[in-house]
Amino acid sequence: MAHSPQIKVPAVYMRGGTSKGVFFRLQDLPDSAQVPGAARDALLMRVIGSPDPYAKQTDGMGGATSSTSKTVILSKSSRPGHDVDYLFGQVSIDKAFIDWSGNCGNLSAAVGPFALSNGLVDASRIPQNGMATVRIWQANIGKTIVAQVPITDGAVQETGDFELDGVTFPAAEVQLEFMDPAADEDGAGGSMFPTGNLVDDLDVPGIGTLKATMINAGIPTIFINAEDIGYTGTELQDAINGDPGALSKFETIRAHGALRMGLIAHIDEAAQRQHTPKVAFVAKPAAYAASSGKQIDNADIDLLVRALSMGKLHHAMMGTAAVAIGAAAAIPGTLVSLAAGGGERNAVRFGHPSGTLRVGAQARQEGGDWVVTKAIMSRSARVLMEGWVRVPGDAF
Repeated sequence: MAHSPQIKVPAVYMRGGTSKGVFFRLQDLPDSAQVPGAARDALLMRVIGSPDPYAKQTDGMGGATSSTSKTVILSKSSRPGHDVDYLFGQVSIDKAFIDWSGNCGNLSAAVGPFALSNGLVDASRIPQNGMATVRIWQANIGKTIVAQVPITDGAVQETGDFELDGVTFPAAEVQLEFMDPAADEDGAGGSMFPTGNLVDDLDVPGIGTLKATMINAGIPTIFINAEDIGYTGTELQDAINGDPGALSKFETIRAHGALRMGLIAHIDEAAQRQHTPKVAFVAKPAAYAASSGKQIDNADIDLLVRALSMGKLHHAMMGTAAVAIGAAAAIPGTLVSLAAGGGERNAVRFGHPSGTLRVGAQARQEGGDWVVTKAIMSRSARVLMEGWVRVPGDAF
């Protein structure tokens, strides 16, 4: 019986923030996968193990969650003022598609370390000891991210004492600056509030009219009040992900929000755009036990936020959604700002299912419109495995 042998593709399996994914240098991909299209998508889906009707990704590198079904392609940047081009693909678990419409803020933390260790940054810019600045062009949304990566003895430092809720072990801190994070669906830098309002009445058939802040910052995000949909904001994953009715409700809200934000032209298109927008619900501070058992006191946080990614409640917080939270918190009058007590602020600490996270943002008004110049947060990253991934030669 004829068969196609497996091929080897150089790859690195990395954790970045509370996500992990398979990283590639563009130049290492097979020729047909070095350009966007069906061959690239088929290759990456096979690497991850999708589509899998069992939703386990057993025959691939994916971990059967939105946080672990991710791919990254990096190359030296030809864009002035940047070191590396970063392309992110969110791989659907049970369907045959990859969503290229947004960024992964968590894996952004691993881009700088990967680029420094794999020859994508000029050696003259890497100190023997200290911080290496990596200027990243986020190709999905057309935005700049600046990563500060610690270097020890000329190599990326991965171990350290920085603790990140949602990640079991401490590691070295990587600071990320998301520059001018507002972006439209094509990354062209559209209005931060696509409806023109800080708060809208969002009509959702079968659910009702909900107050919503719809913002493009980091990633398009729809914020709603937890109490308006019957929640407290202290929920953990099982309370949402174990309830098919709740998941269906959130997907309906997400689809109608996407339509209102102009991200899709028809409601049916939402099914093929699962990565964006995100939907999140917010509430005023309250005490709760995080998924690890850690007790979070209401005095420890400014507000509560729970967010969904790829149709499921996230176990912590997506990095790009954290940028949206920071941006919205910095603008008085948004639902995020109101949940945090209102007023002007340049940083916020919010509670998520795994604990807390602090994110900062600088916002100002220009000609009546709000502008966020940058959002700042810290993450960590670590190489888990490196070498080659193998895929059947006829898979793409």
